[in-house]
Amino acid sequence: MDLGLEGRVFVLTGATAGLGYAAAFALVHEGARVVVSSRSPARVEAAVSRLGRQAVGVAAAVEDPATPTLLVRTALRHYGRLDGALLATGPSARGRVCDATDEQWRAHFDHLFLGLLRTATTVAGHLPSGGAIAFVLSTSARRPLPDFGLSDGLRPGLAMAARQMAAELGPDGIRVLSLVPGRFPTPGSPLSPDESCADIPLSRFGTPEEFGKVAAFSLSAAAGYVTGTEIVIDGGKLRC
Repeated sequence: MDLGLEGRVFVLTGATAGLGYAAAFALVHEGARVVVSSRSPARVEAAVSRLGRQAVGVAAAVEDPATPTLLVRTALRHYGRLDGALLATGPSARGRVCDATDEQWRAHFDHLFLGLLRTATTVAGHLPSGGAIAFVLSTSARRPLPDFGLSDGLRPGLAMAARQMAAELGPDGIRVLSLVPGRFPTPGSPLSPDESCADIPLSRFGTPEEFGKVAAFSLSAAAGYVTGTEIVIDGGKLRC
């Protein structure tokens, strides 16, 4: 299948490792060009080196209000166009809702919610008809994860904001959706000794490459009628 990604340009946050990097790799493999970002200059440099000539990097924190404009300007300066974004961030801290402090809630709101939403709205203002924005969430957007109270409180709200953005931008031909990954062990997020895949119908954990291919498809013209929804990529664990 031709995904129609040749020559398209995407910005990706949280994309120098893990699932974000897997998405960048899949996009580049399909002929797209990418602007990848994370807060670590060393990781940005390493990721761009691995991705090759179809990638440029920006070291910036998604919480910084200046980051969205910097990403957009980088894409336009290097490639002369912008077709979409994949918006991810680092993991949430562990902890119970009842134990979280006001400071933790504010920090996680900036990290998991506001930074990504700010980037999405900034990117949307530069997209042509046919553009697409995908948020990378967590299964906590659908069902609480034990000991991840901060994520459980914030991810569902971002999923609903994404749905509303899809309704607002749909008349302009711009799609907005969310990706909901299950357990995908990566070098930065390895399996703990007690983790089991017994409750996953496919009886295994996912691979970053599998996530990356779904991400590339979701941003492509081949998914041109998919918007305002969440794509769950969890081996059937949620069963909904």
